[in-house]
Amino acid sequence: MTAATRYTIRVALTVALGGFLMGFDASVISGVVTFIEPEFNLTKIELGWSVASLTLTATFAMMVSGPLSDKMGRRPVLKIAAVLFAISAIASSVAPNFITLVVARMLGGFGVGAALIIAPMYIAEIAPAAMRGRMVSFNQLNIVIGISAAFFTNYLILRFGQSDLAWAEALRLGEWNWRWMLGVEALPAIFYFFALFAVPESPRWLVMNGKDDEARRVLEKVSDSAQAEADIKAVKASLHEEQSTERAGLAELFRPAMRLVLVIGISIAILQQLTGINSVFFYAPMIFEQSGIGTDASFMQAVLVGLVNLVFTVLAILFIDRLGRRPLLGFGLTGIAVCMLLLSYGFGSATYTLTADSISELPAGVSRDSLQPVLDQTYDSDVAFREAVVTAVGSEAFQNNQSSLVSAAININPNVILIGILGFVASFAVSLGPVMWVLFSEIFPNQVRGLAISFVGLINSGVSFLVQLIFPWELQKLGNSVTFLIYGVVAIVGLVVIMRLLPETKGKSLEELEVELVRHQDD
Repeated sequence: MTAATRYTIRVALTVALGGFLMGFDASVISGVVTFIEPEFNLTKIELGWSVASLTLTATFAMMVSGPLSDKMGRRPVLKIAAVLFAISAIASSVAPNFITLVVARMLGGFGVGAALIIAPMYIAEIAPAAMRGRMVSFNQLNIVIGISAAFFTNYLILRFGQSDLAWAEALRLGEWNWRWMLGVEALPAIFYFFALFAVPESPRWLVMNGKDDEARRVLEKVSDSAQAEADIKAVKASLHEEQSTERAGLAELFRPAMRLVLVIGISIAILQQLTGINSVFFYAPMIFEQSGIGTDASFMQAVLVGLVNLVFTVLAILFIDRLGRRPLLGFGLTGIAVCMLLLSYGFGSATYTLTADSISELPAGVSRDSLQPVLDQTYDSDVAFREAVVTAVGSEAFQNNQSSLVSAAININPNVILIGILGFVASFAVSLGPVMWVLFSEIFPNQVRGLAISFVGLINSGVSFLVQLIFPWELQKLGNSVTFLIYGVVAIVGLVVIMRLLPETKGKSLEELEVELVRHQDD
């Protein structure tokens, strides 16, 4: 490995830590919702808002971070993102009420949106062409690692909080478990901020701002003098072409010739979120608790979700150019549909019965006398059971002891739920997860690609926000079985639409795809 290659990898890995923070910040809330709901006495929509609020500000940050980085530079914007991650983590961890928590999470959302856009942009601008694909993939891989790390640290904090270790008691991990889950993110955020001082500014940005000598010094570290000169000339030619080319307007996307690619893009953008991936990532312990395994086991199974996501994302990166986009989407959507229907069946076949023996093992906070009206009554759905118990003991007592009450009453095969969730995550990770962004970069014609990706990306973020917001409400009002059935039906419809409309894009140039998908539509 040459010195230039080592330098490029070091810089790319450093910048890609922004992806790690993004994945961590987005998923760490999964372990928090179990505790903040009773502590702040939240409604289901408020609980959903505590999760989805981050996506709202992240969407806004995605829209403004690109132009902001053109003015300030890529590195300063990433430093700002690191600061926002750290402030958000600390403020969230000490939040005295629900409003403060949401505001702190929304602040972190600005960092998430900036990191999502600028980190891969920076890496693409500094990496040599031969290494660009692998280097940019570091960021996506770090997002997945960040998601896994959040699940793992949540589990460790929960377990250490239940131990009688002196240091854990001194830190009050048991009493402040969810606060530590949120606050621990400040450590990698602070590290990221200082690590960014060791990376140079993007050479493309330097050339954009007339700093050719600085750009040349950076490029010579990742290649050689001749290649550095060639890269600077290429950047200047590209900038000149951008200045001389009339910027496409939104109306261009709605020309008749664009109808097919726009339908494909919007369908995939909606489908990626409407099959429920962020419901699983952001509410995994809550879902597993619904199978009656208890809080500890639900956090451990959430760790498995992160590991499966990591493994199958790596497989997708390895096989996307070998197998093609259509086969991965076909396989993945089929798997998503099967697993969601399995989850629907698993929860739908569950029954709930509180017996005298099971009631005697409930925590002291649940009144045994209040539960007499539901004693030995069998309920065929989680909705009916919840309504009956809430009527008997009150909503506050049910919220505070929901996991114990469900565990005491439910008759279900929890392995079916675990297999369904892990199978769903694996199917998503090899298909809709990575393939969507690859397709977006391929199917739209050159002159509107940036605008089109922004447009469908905005739709994707909007659907993601709604899915996260209403998921707790869905579980409460519709029940587990119906909620996952909806996701399964969406996957089946999406499979039919995508397989009917989407051609294979593997091995075709962007110009060939434009002829196939766009230009012939004008005839």
